[in-house]
Amino acid sequence: MSTIIVTGCAGFIGSHLTEHLLGNGHQVIGIDNFDPFYDRKIKERNMLDFVNHPRFHFREVDLADFDALNKGLNGFSIDSVVHLAGKAGVRPSIEDPQGYIRANIMATQNILDVMKNMGIKKMAFASSSSVYGNTKETPFHEEQDVSNPISPYAFTKKACELINYTYHSLYDLDIINLRFFTVFGPRQRPDLAIHKFTRLILNDEEIPMFGDGSTSRDYTYYEDTVSGIVGAINYLEAHDKVYETINLGNNQPVKLSEMIAAIVKATEKKVRIKQMQMQPGDVDITYANIDKAKELLGYNPQYSFEEGVKNFVEWYRQTAGK
Repeated sequence: MSTIIVTGCAGFIGSHLTEHLLGNGHQVIGIDNFDPFYDRKIKERNMLDFVNHPRFHFREVDLADFDALNKGLNGFSIDSVVHLAGKAGVRPSIEDPQGYIRANIMATQNILDVMKNMGIKKMAFASSSSVYGNTKETPFHEEQDVSNPISPYAFTKKACELINYTYHSLYDLDIINLRFFTVFGPRQRPDLAIHKFTRLILNDEEIPMFGDGSTSRDYTYYEDTVSGIVGAINYLEAHDKVYETINLGNNQPVKLSEMIAAIVKATEKKVRIKQMQMQPGDVDITYANIDKAKELLGYNPQYSFEEGVKNFVEWYRQTAGK
């Protein structure tokens, strides 16, 4: 079995992926810096089921600190990297572009330099549907021009894809950029809409709805995203000379009004909506063409949006306040 670095292992997707990889016999070196974007206790709880696993090795490291990263990986023979860590969120990136440049671009540069120095050849990188901006062509496909990002978050992800290509070209690193589309489910970040709206509805508080409810997102349940990442790891292990960019979405956009209705149904509560203006940096729609993921990675989403929301609400009720 392989030894795999998972950056962002204490986060939402990273913790689920780490559990999956350990369950399949791999050794995982988990890296996280517990960025204060949200409560450290939440991330520590995410790791409870695997932090003491004999094949898990944790390093609390800031990826933007090259020396600390290098030191933390001394002594390991590593097969591949899944680079999930970074600052997420469109709106916060407008307030703190420098922080996003450091945590996303500088950190990715350091990961690539460590790979080059240690002879690690394979990486799956977490990019984002945000790179598509407000393109009018839907569903989004990987050959589209993405040179018009509309938020600092989006431009940092696009910049990382470009750095990845440079290192692939110069040093024969095999890299797959995975463009995630609004991943949701248990352990989801508390600032994200489904988590936030569930909390407010269950507390009988009004929810802010930005725009008229017609904006759409291609919500992807976390288990489907994890299966896509595992497919990317397997593809990288089986092939050389790889540089690919692949959408991991659900191919079924859901309107904001429909998302709210699904949470109302799952919670069996009434909702009060506060109408708000559209926010700067928000896109009108995300909608993934997933033909390439199906062809190369065997990707096949299994969860409907309604099923995912139901699972999330059940998880939230069990963990709220813990």
